[in-house]
Amino acid sequence: MSSPAPRKRAAPGSPGFLRRSQPRYGEKAVKALLVIASLVSLLTTVGIVIALIPPVVAFFGKVSFGEFITGTDWSPLFEPPHFGVIPLVTATLVVTCIALLVAVPLGLGAAVYLSEYASRRVRSVFKPVLEVLAGIPTVVYGFFALKAITPFLQQIWPGNDPPQVFNALSAGFVMGIMIIPTIASLAEDSMTAVPRSLRDGAYALGSSRMQVSTKVVFPAALSGIVAAIVLGISRAIGETMIVAIAAGGRPNLTFNPLEGMQTMTAFIAAAGIGDLPTGSTGYQTIFAVGLLLFAITLVMNLISIRLVRRYREVYE
Repeated sequence: MSSPAPRKRAAPGSPGFLRRSQPRYGEKAVKALLVIASLVSLLTTVGIVIALIPPVVAFFGKVSFGEFITGTDWSPLFEPPHFGVIPLVTATLVVTCIALLVAVPLGLGAAVYLSEYASRRVRSVFKPVLEVLAGIPTVVYGFFALKAITPFLQQIWPGNDPPQVFNALSAGFVMGIMIIPTIASLAEDSMTAVPRSLRDGAYALGSSRMQVSTKVVFPAALSGIVAAIVLGISRAIGETMIVAIAAGGRPNLTFNPLEGMQTMTAFIAAAGIGDLPTGSTGYQTIFAVGLLLFAITLVMNLISIRLVRRYREVYE
């Protein structure tokens, strides 16, 4: 009795060489879930824009766009009302700049230490502890700024002009502490992803660890570091509770961080819980300021994408 003929295999390079014997339904299911997740993010963004546009159109039907963008007096709930958003934008930028002055040096320093200096055991302990800061509720940060940082600054501040009870300095300082984990974690991931061969080559040429960190690893991971900083900026601009509690609720066109001021997010939070009639001009200001905040964040993300593409390093 003759044995069955052996099954022929496709030769390498032939059309059937890499053909699957059976369909992989699990892989298709995972792909479908990933597509759905991407669509949810996209549709959420589109939904936010669609929800903002009708009230904003109605608002600018009553208020001049030029007055809104260039005006320096913001009092939409008083008589006569004024709708110049510059004080809110200025306060947002002042608090964000203070936060970056705290978060960028400390965050990048922590990232360099974790990536280049810390041992594996220290990194496994230190990084989770650092990231715990990101899980603290922002309302706790706000009360910490109001009840701890502001009194401390008032005690040690030289001269006869100490910080006010509500001020941008303490709010920005605490906000910087809040975004340190965001910048440090993402920057450290980018530095760790730099190939070990670049470090070994620099060490072989006699470079010190500091030189390797600052002149080899840091430039190679620049795209990821820039993305981490821009993400920290976006989070600082969109933060609400810290500035609502510690920075104050009075629109104030000033660059003095010792004074109280109201940011865009603080105004949205304060006006959103008020007794504003739906459809009124005061109610519509919430959406106008929200759309401006959305536009600023979008511009920051576009700049981030451009910088990341420009400084991206590709390794083989």
